[in-house]
Amino acid sequence: MRVGLIVDSACDLPYEFARKHDLFVLPVTAIIDGQTYIDTHDPVKTQEFYQSGLLDKGHEAETQAFSAQQIHDLFMEKIVTQFDVAICETVTRSRSLIFQNASEAMNTVMANYEEARKTAGLEGKFSMRVIDSKQIFAGQGLLAAHTLRLISQKMPKNALRQEVETFTDKIYTCVIPRDLHYIRERARRRGDKSVSFVAAFLGKALNITPVIFGQGAAGNPVAKTRDFNVAVEKVMNYACARVEAGLLTPYVSLSCGLSWTEIEDLPGLNRLRDACESNGVELLLSQMGITSAIYVGPGSICLALASEPHEFSDFQ
Repeated sequence: MRVGLIVDSACDLPYEFARKHDLFVLPVTAIIDGQTYIDTHDPVKTQEFYQSGLLDKGHEAETQAFSAQQIHDLFMEKIVTQFDVAICETVTRSRSLIFQNASEAMNTVMANYEEARKTAGLEGKFSMRVIDSKQIFAGQGLLAAHTLRLISQKMPKNALRQEVETFTDKIYTCVIPRDLHYIRERARRRGDKSVSFVAAFLGKALNITPVIFGQGAAGNPVAKTRDFNVAVEKVMNYACARVEAGLLTPYVSLSCGLSWTEIEDLPGLNRLRDACESNGVELLLSQMGITSAIYVGPGSICLALASEPHEFSDFQ
């Protein structure tokens, strides 16, 4: 039984990790200054975007989910003809139409896949499930890594689906937005009022950098600093201590909207590397994708791990 995993472009993972595990990335359309780009997580194109400054303030940028028909066509061409079972994990449905459109596409695929498999010379039935990851960015990447681990263990498909759906509620995410005003403007265009004008104003006027912490995409400020590096140190301290205390899956996912040179200079990164290595944990370090960077802003950081219930302050 060949099992395939599908994620969308909001999922941040190292390119080599995704390629090694044959991860299929469902593209997202990025529209910047009226120009349309397709985010397929190509690392060269992502790096070009960072260097071009197109993701910075002053540019009109938004993302659009592929339509149900576009997703249907991709599933029929790339998934039905290669796998017997497919799991599609989407960015949280509260932030995007991808889950809805992928679910619609799944329904039409399941009603029409037989001829495509026959033409490809495949026998047997095809099954598929679309799952709301309830995550963003690094959190979605962590869920994908855990799912791939379960697939490698040959877990039966029903047990696999149940484990994945349960595991989403065990993921904790830290986000350090570089510019609250940027996030508010992007959120306002989407009709998302989760970042208030007051918070955005204070962040801009007083140079406040918050640490937003919570399960999945639902987070609250747990620290406010006037220095980005201080905020990064707090998150690295939290991650190191949490790794030492034990995780529910041997991964920590960290995505950064920075150049690789800036990423390597992050305070505490090497300590986190050492903590992961000492505890048999793989650090999934990636450059934040185009879709993620448009959403939360360049220069931002997102870290995710899975553990028993806890508070950020427990590990400071």
